[in-house]
Amino acid sequence: MALLIFGLAPQASANESPTNILFIFADDWGWGDLSCHGHPYVKTPNIDRLAREGTDFHRFTVASGVCSPSRTAVMTGHFPARYNINGHFAWVPSNAKRNMPDWLDPKAPLLSRFLKSAGYATAHFGKWHLANDMIPDSPPPSRYAFDVYGAFNCSGKQMPVHEDSKNAISFIEKSHRAGRPFFINLWLHEPHTPFHTVPKYRKRFPKLGERDNIYASVLSHADDRIGEVLNALDRLKLTDRTLVIFSSDNGPARAGRGAKLESMYDSATGEGFNVAASKGITGGRKGYKAALFEGGVGVPFIARWPGKIAAGKIDRTSIFSAVDLLPTFCEIAGVKLPASYQPDGVSQLTTLKGKGKSLREKPLFWKTVAPWPARKAKPDHWVSYAVVSQNWKLVANRDAGYVELYDLVTDPLEKNDLKEKHPKVVKELTKILEQWQTTLPTKPTGNVFSNLRNPKK
Repeated sequence: MALLIFGLAPQASANESPTNILFIFADDWGWGDLSCHGHPYVKTPNIDRLAREGTDFHRFTVASGVCSPSRTAVMTGHFPARYNINGHFAWVPSNAKRNMPDWLDPKAPLLSRFLKSAGYATAHFGKWHLANDMIPDSPPPSRYAFDVYGAFNCSGKQMPVHEDSKNAISFIEKSHRAGRPFFINLWLHEPHTPFHTVPKYRKRFPKLGERDNIYASVLSHADDRIGEVLNALDRLKLTDRTLVIFSSDNGPARAGRGAKLESMYDSATGEGFNVAASKGITGGRKGYKAALFEGGVGVPFIARWPGKIAAGKIDRTSIFSAVDLLPTFCEIAGVKLPASYQPDGVSQLTTLKGKGKSLREKPLFWKTVAPWPARKAKPDHWVSYAVVSQNWKLVANRDAGYVELYDLVTDPLEKNDLKEKHPKVVKELTKILEQWQTTLPTKPTGNVFSNLRNPKK
């Protein structure tokens, strides 16, 4: 781990202290996996507290249906396709086969570096997966402008998954004593496989069947750890000075039909239950993890910032994306982004404060590699490209030979394909998508390849 070096705090107005930022990013947590979103048995009182004390944004989307590209977008403010990161980072042969780098370039524009340059103390606790623990020469999180980290799915020592909140609280206390504002990535493991259950939490749901019990228990454990951090902010009287956001990197995983519940081992996090216990729900959204329909990219997004963000409000209309987080956080921190940096996102500070526009002016894009024709077992996982412009969303297969069109304002659950009724819109969005594709690289560049690609003979 890197040592925390305290320097000068960023300048704030005479009447206002710098805002701390705590970004809680869960892993495979479906939109419907919250009691405040109506889940029938999962209990999340601490996240529900954030919703009561903040605003629940129902139209937030991440930039991918899987982990690594989704996290890339948060850190860079760019669509992950700009880095050829279209899938999760795996071991080197798999990355090479998919024309991917082996890690996110540490020289990329980074949210953590921008905030650190403004005097913020920066930390990352929890899942990393901007590389992989199976790539020992990949850069550790300290190379990405984090003063302190404790992580897994990275090179080096793997932090136990349940120690994230303890480390975050310690960092908050140290930053507070030093008079420094802080930025923390608290990237939870839950509810990704393996499911690392604890008897205390299994006992909370005695009437549930085994698979539902496993799923509810790990979410309850994660919610408790979030509560521990919120309580620490209260104890230190930092609640009013801290923006807290809860979200998820993509929609929930789902087991295939007939999957057998059994133990599995992960090299980064250890042994636990396998995907057969994945019981996440999407709140009616189409598709699941890895899909570019809303079930795969439409995730929870709850923001609390007392006195700035309305309490107890639900925003059902504002289109808000993960690529917007970097410019938004930087505006909150008073960071002037360099002229050389061109974000794909836009600052959503006015949206957070309840004064944003209902329709987004800047298009959003997605790229992945999906099978075509669609498989019967996963009928909503065929989309390789998607674009959202204003109220419209166009989804396309690999060569755009087949597309569908949805009006997200009137049909947020994507039930009615309108391509036959609106051919001009299809043509316009197809052109926008094609223009965006011409801006993407054909292969990764930079110092982003492991020595394992060229082993010495």
